[in-house]
Amino acid sequence: MTDHEIVVDLGFGDAGKGVTVDLLCATGDHGAVVRANGGAQAAHNVVTPDGRHHTFAQFGAGTLAPNGPVPTHLSRFMVVDPFALASEAAHLASLGVKDPLSLLTVDRRALISTPWHQEANRARERARGDDRHGSCGMGVGETMAYALDHPESAPTVGDCATPGRLRRKLVALAEALGGHGPEPEECLDAYTAFAARVRLVDEEYLPRLLSRVPVVFEGAQGVLLDEWHGFHPHTTWSTTTTANPLTLLAEAGRPGDARRIGVLRTVTTRHGAGPLVTEDPGLGALLPERHNGVHPWQGAFRVGHLDLVATRYAVAATGGVDALVVTHADAPARLGRDLSWCTGYLDEAGEPLRIAPGPTGDLDRQSALTRRMHGARPVLAPIPGEPADALAHALGAPLAAVFSGPTRADARTPSRRVTRTGPLPRHSRV
Repeated sequence: MTDHEIVVDLGFGDAGKGVTVDLLCATGDHGAVVRANGGAQAAHNVVTPDGRHHTFAQFGAGTLAPNGPVPTHLSRFMVVDPFALASEAAHLASLGVKDPLSLLTVDRRALISTPWHQEANRARERARGDDRHGSCGMGVGETMAYALDHPESAPTVGDCATPGRLRRKLVALAEALGGHGPEPEECLDAYTAFAARVRLVDEEYLPRLLSRVPVVFEGAQGVLLDEWHGFHPHTTWSTTTTANPLTLLAEAGRPGDARRIGVLRTVTTRHGAGPLVTEDPGLGALLPERHNGVHPWQGAFRVGHLDLVATRYAVAATGGVDALVVTHADAPARLGRDLSWCTGYLDEAGEPLRIAPGPTGDLDRQSALTRRMHGARPVLAPIPGEPADALAHALGAPLAAVFSGPTRADARTPSRRVTRTGPLPRHSRV
């Protein structure tokens, strides 16, 4: 039986990765949650059966597991924001998690996102006016861009343990990005304190972990926002497919050793700008969101009918999935009627429009695809039968869980795994 599991969102994000990881960690013997893309812009909501709520950004969504928190490893593919991490740790502590930062291991090679990156990100998005890309305003894209342009001077987690080198990099960064933000010395103190509170690890750590205990790879955002396969330019500077977890497994000598779990809602949603072919404002008004609303940078939270075309595109772009988790299965009951899904697109001339993933790196192709998507009209039909079962049949993948509410207690698990009965192995033992 495969030990490791990869959780990937088959939409534009907000499908339910957090509650999926929470369920997996509550019902399996996982030794860690590994974050393999994105940064502090992630927003994975978990509501526990006793009513506690946390929006996970950098901590893994197994931190509130009922038999004790599952530790988090931030891999080299993460963009780490120590300020945001400290705020998240404080909220977790208020929920009863003892010393949250002690649950973290962080790869020294991971990039650091700073206030200068954040301000540059927001200035760039403001300058776009009505043509905003839909950024979260957290500076993750600017961090990646700066590292590509200045690979030798981009701050990393490992630099936080070497104040002299970190100071030089922060000064150069502040000058390169316009100097808007705190004094470098202020960040230097915070970042060195961060390095003293978490466990920094080298490239040998994760392969050892993967050989000892099963882990959950928790993806951020959604495949339809992928930097290479999303609808450019309304995408993220991050690989949101299963590619990064599979790379980490291959580096550990365990290629493909994971069950790939695709997560999707019974409706299609998008937070911010970009094509949403099935958008229906009336549907959104009838399905209010408790934890998603208008964001100062992303903009409005948008809702449409379940887009089977885009979902199939996402499955192909990520190389397939082995099982599905379907959330918001209670939508028909909330609406008082059956749901519809989109089975095809028509272009502006009324002709069928087909979409398929292209080669990695061809952003011109993706931009052209985005323009066609903006002009597309959905072909809608009633979903035949229960939505989760219909999706499993249409996508050719079995159901791992179906959620009819916001907590793990609201999940129906056709193939529930063995429940964990003892304490988790801690990182210090690996």
